[in-house]
Amino acid sequence: MRDINLKATEYFEAVARLGTVTRAAGELGVSPSAVSQQIRLLETQLGIRLFRREKRRLVLTQDGDRLFQVTTQAFGALRNARNAIGRQRDMRSLSLRVSPTFGVRWLGTRIARFAELHPDWAIRVDATPDYSSFETEAIDLDLRYGQGDWAGLTVEPLMHDLVLPMASPAYRDRLVAEVGADPAELLTAARLIDSVKSLLRWDLWLAATGVTLALPQYPFRFDRSSMALEMAREGGGVALDSAALCLPQLAEGSLVPLFPTLPVIEFPAYWFVCPPRHLNRRIVGRFHGWIEGAAKEHEAETRACLTALGCSFAPPVPQAGFDPDTL
Repeated sequence: MRDINLKATEYFEAVARLGTVTRAAGELGVSPSAVSQQIRLLETQLGIRLFRREKRRLVLTQDGDRLFQVTTQAFGALRNARNAIGRQRDMRSLSLRVSPTFGVRWLGTRIARFAELHPDWAIRVDATPDYSSFETEAIDLDLRYGQGDWAGLTVEPLMHDLVLPMASPAYRDRLVAEVGADPAELLTAARLIDSVKSLLRWDLWLAATGVTLALPQYPFRFDRSSMALEMAREGGGVALDSAALCLPQLAEGSLVPLFPTLPVIEFPAYWFVCPPRHLNRRIVGRFHGWIEGAAKEHEAETRACLTALGCSFAPPVPQAGFDPDTL
């Protein structure tokens, strides 16, 4: 690369692409004589003729055309990269990571509202169960599902999980017709759907509600709440999951509480997480304020819907953990 005269090559590419020394000089912001001097210098260094004159215009020689095909692609790529970098620098950007089910069933239906408020901001969302490593990844914030025990980070509660058994109306009605309304008998006869990554699974719920099953069976296990809820909606069984993730289905009646008389268990489960220094970025602060308001609104709507369906609520469980004796 030390043998390549990049300045002279750049001047040559401009002349060959634009067709005249004058146009090339205008694009490069130099005098025509400076361009001509660089072309002669390049020809001398390479020991070839790059142009010949035909009726007052410059025509590439065979060697000149070969060099032009290579240099115009290279300089074109550099110009495109420069322009892309400039556009990205001028556009404000926000990168965040979110758990898959929360991202699809909650954030994905709302992020357009934030984008409408900030049309000049670029937004990137990674839906993954993996938490960000803020020291090594270019991520502004996480929306995490968990108990909120992440040391060294700013951790702000966003929304409570409101957990209860749910099923399709047809599946519930068939169970009640077959075995009656007793919770233990209903769950013994039901196909139980287990959300294996949920903070509150069937064993803890049974202990918290005092429902005793002789030998609980879980024929269906999913690592995504969205799959468990969809199977329940389709009449495949009973899902123990968060009403916060299926408010539209509860509101329309395609999912219903299996036991309205048993209290909904609630606890803080969704969190805004980032290094403290990231809150100094205006866009992160704006997003924090927006999503906090959206989460509070959604939680209030979910509570109102469950209340209208006849549900009551157990006292909130603290974030410290899930000891069945404290549920």
